[in-house]
Amino acid sequence: MSRRILVTIAAIALAATACGSSTDTAEAPPATLGTTTTVAVTTTVDASSTTNSSATTSSTTVPEETGFPVTIDAPNGPVTIETQPENIVSLSPTSTEVLFAVGAGPQVVAVDNQSNYPVEAPMTEMTGFEPNLEAIAAYGADLVVIMYDPGDVITGLEAIGIPVIMHPSASTLDDAYTQIEQIGAATGHLGEAAELVASMQAGIGDVTTSTNGGGATYYHELSPDYYSVTSATFVGALYTMLGLENIADGADPDGYGYPQLSAEHILDQDPALIFLADTKCCGQDAQTVADRPGWDALTAVQRGAIAELDDDIASRWGPRVVDFVEAIAEAVAVLQNA
Repeated sequence: MSRRILVTIAAIALAATACGSSTDTAEAPPATLGTTTTVAVTTTVDASSTTNSSATTSSTTVPEETGFPVTIDAPNGPVTIETQPENIVSLSPTSTEVLFAVGAGPQVVAVDNQSNYPVEAPMTEMTGFEPNLEAIAAYGADLVVIMYDPGDVITGLEAIGIPVIMHPSASTLDDAYTQIEQIGAATGHLGEAAELVASMQAGIGDVTTSTNGGGATYYHELSPDYYSVTSATFVGALYTMLGLENIADGADPDGYGYPQLSAEHILDQDPALIFLADTKCCGQDAQTVADRPGWDALTAVQRGAIAELDDDIASRWGPRVVDFVEAIAEAVAVLQNA
């Protein structure tokens, strides 16, 4: 497995662990900040909870005149942004996509070396896996968004007066929607964020209404050495939502979520669908799969039901998750019409 994939899986696992370790799942009361107006948020604002419970109506209380200060109940605790940020640093590819999607792109001054979308994002050599405090501060950052904290990033930035929002890997769509709304509120684009969430919900709703996988089995490939995802992950839950059955679920006794399967297991399970999330990183496509020993006999290969995904879209939980769900539905349609 390539170092890029190993680091990505490790980061997601660390983020999920950090998020899930919080025991404070109660919604914090909104702060009273002078003359205020309450902006309703229709998903759970306390993102430290990763359970997919029914959505509740929470609120971000902000001054009526300017929208700031605003306090966000992030997984790393309450984060107060005193004024609308003008120099945002994002060390999370998903958060970078969200920032631009809600209209905060002009406020972003630097992003990490994995934030390759949209193309106008100001990519740097900074890494989200080992953030450098001095490099972040050099951009005059007044808001930093990270995916996980390797140990002292949040403490270090807060010590020099820079607010930090940590948005780990989402466990559910509600988590993803909450993160979008929090970034909208933190950047002065709450209305745009609400519109984005509504658009995503409508798009995904259209797909789920029109698609029924009928229990067809699938294999989601993260790398050519057969790392995959289970239904317990954010990605796996999207497949379940469309009526598909994951062949990796029975091969993850520790509940890690990202098991390494064997070729024998995959051949024995004979998935009806194969989804390749290693096309960009590792050059995999329908032909390389068919060329693997014994794979030409698989149902998915025989019926042309191999989806060549965009690795980035298939590994992030931002606005383009709608594109991912649509790609799954298209593959289901190919199988059902074969």
